[in-house]
Amino acid sequence: MKIIKTGFHILSPANGAEILKSIEQAGRVCYKSEDKITDGSAEKFVAGIIKRGHEAVLEHESIRVKFIVDRGVSHEIVRNRLAAYCQESTRYCNYSKDGFGNEITVIEPCFLEHDTPQWVAWESAMKNAEFFYFRMLDLGCSPQEARSVLPNSLKTEVVMTANIREWRHFFKLRTSLAAHPQMREVAISLLQEFQRLIPVLFDDIEVAA
Repeated sequence: MKIIKTGFHILSPANGAEILKSIEQAGRVCYKSEDKITDGSAEKFVAGIIKRGHEAVLEHESIRVKFIVDRGVSHEIVRNRLAAYCQESTRYCNYSKDGFGNEITVIEPCFLEHDTPQWVAWESAMKNAEFFYFRMLDLGCSPQEARSVLPNSLKTEVVMTANIREWRHFFKLRTSLAAHPQMREVAISLLQEFQRLIPVLFDDIEVAA
C-alpha cells in the first residue's frame, strides 16, 4: 500500500496575459469599444467586468486541471456542474496489476497526525481494505466487484475543465471554512497557483484562516 499527499497539475496553458486579452476581446463587443484595446488595457477592462458582476464574459476562457485526491473529495469536485470531467475508474482499473505497482494508493488525511492512535486506526483500515480487495480478485471477482471494499481514501485522478466563471465559483465554495478539510487543502493550493499565474481574475477571492 502506498500513501501519498493530495495534489494537482494544470494541464492547459495558463498564460495570464493571453487569457486576459481574449476575455477583453470578447467583452468589448458588448460596448463596441474594440477601438480601445491597447497593450495594457486588458487588466483594467477585466477588473471592471468583475467589479460590475458581468461575469458571463469570463466564460469565454477555460482551464483544465488534473486533481490527485481521494474518492471522497472527488465526489465533491464533480458536483460542480458547469464543467467537464474524466475520472480514474475503479470499474476498469485493477490495482493488483504491475501498472499500479501491485498495490492500492491512498491519500494521506491532512487532519490526522502521524503515529497517533487515530492515524494507526486509519492506516490499519487501509491495509485491511487492500488485503480484502486482492482477496476478492483472487477468488475470481472482477475489479468492478472487488471495488466494493475500497475506501474513500483511495487515490483517484480527476480531470476538470471549466470556464473562468465556474472556477471562481469553485474556489469561493471549496475554500470556505465550511468545506471538508481535504477539499480545502487542494482547493486553496490551486487557487494560490491560479493567482500566481493569472492576474486579476482570482485576486479578489480571499481565503479565511
